[in-house]
Amino acid sequence: MLDKTFRPDEVEQKHYERWESNGAFKCGQRPSAEPFTIVIPPPNVTGSLHVGHALDNTLQDILIRFARMRGCDTLWQPGTDHAGIATQMLVERQLAEEGLSRHDLGRDTFIERVWDWKAQSGGTITQQLRRLGASCDWSRERFTMDDGLSQAVRKVFVDLYKKGLIYKDKRLVNWDCELRTAISDLEVEQREIHGHMWHFKYPIEGEDKLFITVATTRPETMLGDTAVAVHPDDPRYADLVGRYVVLPLVGRRIPIVADAYSDSEKGTGAVKITPAHDFNDFEVGRRHDLPLVNVLDDQGRMSDEVPEIYRGLDRSEARKKVVTDLEAAGLVVAIEDHVLQVPYGDRSGSVIEPWLTDQWYADAQTLAKPAIEAVESGKTKFIPANWEKTYFQWMRNIQPWCISRQLWWGHQIPAWYGPDGDVFVAENEQDARAEAALKYGNEVVLIRDPDVLDTWFSSALWPFSTLGWPDETPGVGRYYPTNVLVTGFDIIFFWVARMMMMGLHCMGGVPFREVYIHALVRDASGQKMSKSRGNVMDPLVLIDKFGADALRFTLAAMEAQGRDIKLDESRIEGYRNFATKLWNAARFCEMNGCRRDPTFDPASCERAVDKWIVGKLVETQHAVTKALEAFRYNEAANAIYQFTWGTFCDWYVEFIKPYFGGEDGAEKTRTQNTAAWVIDQILSLLHPFMPFVTEELWERLAESSAIERESMLILAPWPEHSDSLIDPKIVAEVDWLMELISKIREVRSEMNVPAAAKIPMLLTGGDAQSARRLNSHLDVLLRLARLESANVDGTVPAGSAQIVHGNATIVLPLAGVIDLDQEKARLSKARGKIEDEIGKIDKKLANENFLAKAPPQVIEEQRVRRIDAEAAIAKLSEALDRLPTNG
Repeated sequence: MLDKTFRPDEVEQKHYERWESNGAFKCGQRPSAEPFTIVIPPPNVTGSLHVGHALDNTLQDILIRFARMRGCDTLWQPGTDHAGIATQMLVERQLAEEGLSRHDLGRDTFIERVWDWKAQSGGTITQQLRRLGASCDWSRERFTMDDGLSQAVRKVFVDLYKKGLIYKDKRLVNWDCELRTAISDLEVEQREIHGHMWHFKYPIEGEDKLFITVATTRPETMLGDTAVAVHPDDPRYADLVGRYVVLPLVGRRIPIVADAYSDSEKGTGAVKITPAHDFNDFEVGRRHDLPLVNVLDDQGRMSDEVPEIYRGLDRSEARKKVVTDLEAAGLVVAIEDHVLQVPYGDRSGSVIEPWLTDQWYADAQTLAKPAIEAVESGKTKFIPANWEKTYFQWMRNIQPWCISRQLWWGHQIPAWYGPDGDVFVAENEQDARAEAALKYGNEVVLIRDPDVLDTWFSSALWPFSTLGWPDETPGVGRYYPTNVLVTGFDIIFFWVARMMMMGLHCMGGVPFREVYIHALVRDASGQKMSKSRGNVMDPLVLIDKFGADALRFTLAAMEAQGRDIKLDESRIEGYRNFATKLWNAARFCEMNGCRRDPTFDPASCERAVDKWIVGKLVETQHAVTKALEAFRYNEAANAIYQFTWGTFCDWYVEFIKPYFGGEDGAEKTRTQNTAAWVIDQILSLLHPFMPFVTEELWERLAESSAIERESMLILAPWPEHSDSLIDPKIVAEVDWLMELISKIREVRSEMNVPAAAKIPMLLTGGDAQSARRLNSHLDVLLRLARLESANVDGTVPAGSAQIVHGNATIVLPLAGVIDLDQEKARLSKARGKIEDEIGKIDKKLANENFLAKAPPQVIEEQRVRRIDAEAAIAKLSEALDRLPTNG
């Protein structure tokens, strides 16, 4: 017998361990079946499960469980990313607590220390994914620094280098002065800072009192200016183009150039150009062949390229001194308060500098061309399709990809330098030495490049390197390309696009056929979650509180394409109650002798309500299947939710209760068999969303039915029933009955009819079909609508409420049951109160001061409240219209 209460904490670990130990997650067990593959976006090995992970992996797990139940040979490829910067920082912090630095240990020993940490703590997030219910094939778990994946990285690097698609260049990068490495755009966060805008005068060469005024938010970089740019169509500066200014404090002659980058409508229309310290200026510098003057070193101190008095100063100190010196020279025109966006490293918290340095680059423009064509031709499709525009925008404007990082932890670049600086790129040192010997004619000392590759480089190979490539493994041929990638919009460029480029280059085909871009999870008010706001929701805490099934179902039910999720604990609690509702319904049926009969044929049902529930189940099966195939998670979740809670629990169970206590044994058995069969189908349809409660009920109900299941539910077949089980006439008839009962209940509630009061009902104006339906289901109607009688009658007694129902009218004589005048006064008072509330909301929304100061979410809340209030008024007005008069 099922326990009185469902306790998720008592079943989740039990079933997960059973699934995993029995190989339920493993691929390759259905060799003749169609493969279905998903690669997990590898979380950082340093990471812990956050709510974004919970959404991403819930959606993937729903798809993989769905495909597994449909008979596919499923592979959900798991693994973790070595997370170069994050992992190195973590271990360096540990060393700092011991009074050590990585330099004290040396590179090799430090890397050993990182591997030790990974062995002890690197599996945290994969254990947390298990708690969520993720049914990955853990036997194939990979790590981006595995030997096999490292071999793939070296091979791709060498191949691209030899084809001229990887090269060294001196360009601007995002430089973290704290970590002393280049970082990617994704590792840069923009912060709004209240700073200043300084306006300086630059003297025109050969003129005593003629100046050109420029503005900057970073005075220290003016020491690296190599030009002033004006718009070619700006008449104010037409005579100055081609002349020179003398750079203050430095004395360097720099040209005035005409370039469309300068906006003649902005400020003075003249901009200082510092090619070595601004990405836009760098491009201007290239167009005009300007020199690159790097005024900072790798720690953010002023370099030897500046006048001696500034050398060695920290950039913030240099800023103050430059301003002071310019003021003393009378060259400061104005200093204005200014709000600006400043880039910070998301790991170090240090201001990021655009910094000129030698780095390794991949020719992304060339690699992007086939990746663009693949999406244009439909070989890979984005869902929702609007994300293709974002993909194309990034890919068609792609810049060289900086792939080197100045770290120790990561894939060290397979390049060695000879005594004259020539580089030898090879998969191993032995091959590099052989190449060097050919060049020099003898053995020479080679020094390996100390840099490591950008983490995204190895991640770009994930869909095929995890399958064993470059070896010709069976997995590569069977599971590549993958079916679908599920990920967030923020890494379309950083990861999705690069996997497309590498997959097409290395494998000759796209890495995935479809890319599903999911929503962002926000807090209940729509704010982005962050530690600083204190609104972060920990999925593990939510699982402890409500169970994994409730969290999973909430995320799926709220995952509507193109709309962010506003996550509220009350929603999770509501879906916890849904699991409880299912459990209680199953328990009720079990207590009333519902036992699963393996020989039961749903087509054998004869009674209307049984045919109806079977037909509704088939409709739901089709709806859930169709929605999941289209990645409409919310529609799939809503379909099974409405059927389970509404159709089955609220209606069918109520319809059949009398049969459990009836004297007709055959009728009772048919009811028990039908109910047990429907519960089994519910468990199957609900399993991808709520795997734990469904597996527990699958197991326990089999025990109470004294049957042996052919498999665990995770491996059971997906329901696939024919439309022939849907009887449209029966469905219409029982739906008519449900709507009739619902309308009577609504009137009883609106008009405060006492719950214990049984009232008469008359049906007027209907046809013969309405009369037949009424008589066929009279007992159910009387019981569920709490009526003393229900008859077909053309009269309408005084004091009756009337409701249209199809081609008939429901008449409920209420005179003597309720005080009609008192009820009218109550409803009118309630309507007036809401009208007053609407007036207050309208007053707020018309207040310009409120609209200017209130946060957007507060304004939106007011608008939503108004919509809800209008709906409430409409309902009260309808009730008042229904309310009969005493006459």
